[in-house]
Amino acid sequence: MKFRYLPLLFLLVLPIIGSAQHSVARQWNEVLLHAIRNDFARPTVHARNLFHTSVLMYDAWAAFDDKAETYFLGKTVAGFTCPFDGIARNNNVQEQRESVISYAMYRLLMHRFKNSPGAAETLPLIETQFSTMGYDASFQSTNYADGSGAALGNYLAENMIEFGLQDNSNEQNDYTNLYYRNFNFPIAPELTTNPFLWDPNRWQPLTFEVFIDQSGNELPGGAPEFLSPEWGIVTPFALQEEDLTIHQREGNDYWVYHDPGNPPYIDEDTGGDGYLWGFSMVSLWSAHLDPADGVLLDISPASLGNVPLEELPTDLEGYRSFYQQFDGGDTGKGYAVNPHTGQPYEPQIVPRGDYTRVLAEFWADGPDSETPPGHWFTVLNYVNDHPQFERRFKGKGEIMDALEWDVKAYLILGGGMHDAAVASWGIKGWYDYLRPISAIRYMGERGQSTDPNLPNYHVAGLPLQEGFIEIVQEGDPLAGENNEHVGKIKLYAWKGPDFINDPETDVAGVGWVLSEKWWPYQRPTFVTPPFAGFISGHSTFSRAAAEILTKLTGDTYFPGGLGEFVAKKNEFLVFEEGPSQDIILQWATYRDASDQTSLSRIWGGIHPPADDIPGRFIGVEIAEDAFNLAEQYFNDISTSTEEPSNNASFKLYPNPILGNESITLEGAFNKEKINLEVFDYTGKLVHAKTVSSYENKLITSLADQVLPTGFYLVQLKGEGLNRSYKVQVVNK
Repeated sequence: MKFRYLPLLFLLVLPIIGSAQHSVARQWNEVLLHAIRNDFARPTVHARNLFHTSVLMYDAWAAFDDKAETYFLGKTVAGFTCPFDGIARNNNVQEQRESVISYAMYRLLMHRFKNSPGAAETLPLIETQFSTMGYDASFQSTNYADGSGAALGNYLAENMIEFGLQDNSNEQNDYTNLYYRNFNFPIAPELTTNPFLWDPNRWQPLTFEVFIDQSGNELPGGAPEFLSPEWGIVTPFALQEEDLTIHQREGNDYWVYHDPGNPPYIDEDTGGDGYLWGFSMVSLWSAHLDPADGVLLDISPASLGNVPLEELPTDLEGYRSFYQQFDGGDTGKGYAVNPHTGQPYEPQIVPRGDYTRVLAEFWADGPDSETPPGHWFTVLNYVNDHPQFERRFKGKGEIMDALEWDVKAYLILGGGMHDAAVASWGIKGWYDYLRPISAIRYMGERGQSTDPNLPNYHVAGLPLQEGFIEIVQEGDPLAGENNEHVGKIKLYAWKGPDFINDPETDVAGVGWVLSEKWWPYQRPTFVTPPFAGFISGHSTFSRAAAEILTKLTGDTYFPGGLGEFVAKKNEFLVFEEGPSQDIILQWATYRDASDQTSLSRIWGGIHPPADDIPGRFIGVEIAEDAFNLAEQYFNDISTSTEEPSNNASFKLYPNPILGNESITLEGAFNKEKINLEVFDYTGKLVHAKTVSSYENKLITSLADQVLPTGFYLVQLKGEGLNRSYKVQVVNK
């Protein structure tokens, strides 16, 4: 396989991964990303790894801060308690923090990647990084009473490892599925008939003689099982019980957060407009993958991007207007000027077939990639390294030091990526929706659904489009020696791997193929990810990340108004030659990059539009929740914002609290009426009442209000009293 021009122009640091200009958190994040590239391509598992490591690094920092609050250390998360009474500070807190981070990351990464297919490279890299920083792996104490950062790091990692063995990920059994069963039998993509697609609305596995996953790992032949169909039950970060729907199939629970409702279905007797239109559009866009077709595009922000959230479609009519069915792309009109420079963006005119192929492969995140959630960490690191970027939280206030910025940014992004995985894979597991390779071949096998007076009519057939989807006629080169293919449906599309003998020199190009031989723009040893399509994980991850980066930086635009990645001529593409010239992917805003990700999956033959848009909407919600929750820890709202006039000391307990348990506030105040208000983490008032104090105590219950598990701000106001407390409700 040829060398891939690795993602990203966004900094890729190879071992030894260390730089004086980078914080210790950044250095360990780079080690993790490298470990992910050498592991199996499991977006769910690695979103969780990115989140758990971000928690370790943030808590290691927050344990020494007077204003911030830890997330895991000293807290109860989903029933798991990590006790912590604080740590003595020495004269060099920065050194303590770095020691905690390094020991915690070392222990967790050595545990999580010990059975990785790339362990022979990954584990020595972790060891080298650790020892190069001057730390001793033989020190294994967890007794941090004397202020030992190393011991606290060991302790923190030990608890995170234990937490991970009970968070419903099934890590102890290598994340294998517990009860999901695929309805349709597998099909080999080389076959031209598909007798095993018993339900054209359900996912169908593919079977291979040799399967190479999206990270380039060669696996035994057969049909890879559905990755993480039960992932909705994994302990999330900021997903809320009010957003959860629990479905049942065959007596088993499927947890679905942000349930989008059914995707478009098809029926053998009545057809299905949304299904026919959406999957046939994937075929139409497959015709855009030929760099020699003479079609040129301006792919700069002058012409692409700038799609407001309110313009995203919500029904089939809107979908038809939003996506450019024949030309490709969406309704984005680009930008008149770069707001950071005040100058117009410079046009970049390139062959459409180069742009679409680079796009499909760049955002596919494979092979040798860090998976979609890791990809967005490289975007964040790229932004952090930009010479025009300033580390101001939400674009305001003083410039943070590198370590504080990194641990806070990683916690928010890690939490968002983890929640995107929990939500989108929960949806995938429940709806179990098929991929374009199965749908397009299914419709083609039925015939055409456009005209009952033409041959091979069926309501579940492909809709005819002149020049793109047609009926094979006698004399057609595809008719066969004995006209055995006459009447079948043919597609003008990417011709597939049969036309590539040497990926160093060959380009398959676009031409007419029988619908039964349609291929997505992927390697023949991979073809389609081994899990259901609806909803698009790429759309969900990317939109959540884009919204988080927008909030985090306080700017919708990349630093300087432009983010870029260069795909070098005849070096970047893996399974065919190309691109035919240097292609520079460009984005004005983080949202533009996210939207481009979504389009790339249609050009790549992986998702129809129905998978895309719900993922974008859900990504926005996930980002909002993750950011708001993380920000609470940064600001530590558990203490009063205003001292009572009598300067009395107050104490609230227990905390965390069971939903039916009373809470007590002790303090020096007389019999009086106290106004109690409860706010959720978004700032919404969810409960209010007036209570009475007695003998310097106020005792009340929240049981009269149904509060989902999570964090709340309890505000108490009365004469001489103005106190706020963060209360965690658990085990309801």
